[in-house]
Amino acid sequence: MSEQGGHQGLAKGALSALESTIMGIAGTSPAFTVAVTTGTIYAAIGPLSVGSLLYSGVIMLGIMFAFAKLNRVMPDAGAAFAWVGKVFGPTWGFFAGWGLMVASVVFMVSATLPAATATLLLLAPAEVENTPLVTAIAAVWLTLVTWIVLRGIKHASTAQVIVTVIEAVIVVALLGAAVVWFGGHPAHVPSAAWIAPGSFTFKSFADGAIVSVFFYWGWDVTMNLGEETEPEDASKGAFWAMINLIVFFVILMTVVLIALSDKEIAEANTNVLYAISAKIFPAPWSYLVVLATVLSTVGALETQILQFSRSMFSMARAGVLHPRYAAVHREWQTPWAATLVIWGLGLVLLFAASYMPSVAAILESSIEAIGLQICFYMGLTGYASAWHFRDLLRTDLREAFTHVVMPLIGALFMTSVAAWVIPTFSPIVLTVGIGGLALGFIPLSIGWWRNRQGGVAAA
Repeated sequence: MSEQGGHQGLAKGALSALESTIMGIAGTSPAFTVAVTTGTIYAAIGPLSVGSLLYSGVIMLGIMFAFAKLNRVMPDAGAAFAWVGKVFGPTWGFFAGWGLMVASVVFMVSATLPAATATLLLLAPAEVENTPLVTAIAAVWLTLVTWIVLRGIKHASTAQVIVTVIEAVIVVALLGAAVVWFGGHPAHVPSAAWIAPGSFTFKSFADGAIVSVFFYWGWDVTMNLGEETEPEDASKGAFWAMINLIVFFVILMTVVLIALSDKEIAEANTNVLYAISAKIFPAPWSYLVVLATVLSTVGALETQILQFSRSMFSMARAGVLHPRYAAVHREWQTPWAATLVIWGLGLVLLFAASYMPSVAAILESSIEAIGLQICFYMGLTGYASAWHFRDLLRTDLREAFTHVVMPLIGALFMTSVAAWVIPTFSPIVLTVGIGGLALGFIPLSIGWWRNRQGGVAAA
């Protein structure tokens, strides 16, 4: 059925720059992210959410440059794992890869539950608070998306292009309608104070940034698909995805504030876009945005499965994890074993999470924990880029700006945000966020033992 990495590889050069860009945009799941995260960031810093998304996006560009520049010289499906390991050693590399993998698994809760809730909103609105039913439908979505990813990168890319285009048309139409409908009597009058640097304290900036990091997370799937894309195309995809996302999120958050009052944002919970749509359009047209949210969520699920499976494949190929996870399907050219691992873990976590008091509590804990894990592995990659290309500071200051300076700023930003918010996290968030990272010592130790035994046997 399969062979391991040394005999059967991934589909080289299968994706174009345009497909890579769409993957990067879809990886952040714009409609889903705004729908489920707006309430969290607005509760933390109010209208300053607009400025937080703008400045966090610009700083995230530094991390994007780190990924893009490292990918050009060392394309690898493991991305952060491979690069950090090359620069700082295998242990740091392992935890960079592990941080992404843990975040991806936790994301199975953050993504599939809203997809299930939105599905019920379309088909059986009275059941949206039925947690066991929501969990069961989430499991169905997870299984369907996993099957698409298993069948090959071109299948995954085609599905991603279709759902992203439909999502974009619906959301852009909603934005235009909201501006026309509410522009003359906005719930919040647009103000320069929303983005003025002087409006922020360090606390408000950090509180907003940890959620903004979650908004932007996912574009780096372009780098995990680096072996299945030409290196130059993967880097272009990451850049244009980030530019589009910064503009989109700032505009979308501004429109949300124009359309909804504080009370409406709080009551909308994980259905902010639907709350806007319901104020403008009668049913069933108002439900189109729910469809967009479902499609957006499915797109994000797909990219996270891709990131996890490619990272696990690379780590197994390098001998850090068991070689069985480097198995590649002969026909589909996908790391089938690693893909099935995240499917299984996602199901276990979904049903375990169903015992929490409510879907909202699950989402809130997941978003904050994922933000911490993102800061960890992306920050490490930023430091790796700055250190790897440090000689450019003496030879080419122009190149040094994108290879060293901006990645270092991005890494320091990630580190500072994480250090600030950790003391404020609840025990659940700390358990999921830091505990998930700490669990990495178990497979790391097993890998050391296995490699040592193999070395002894070879001797």
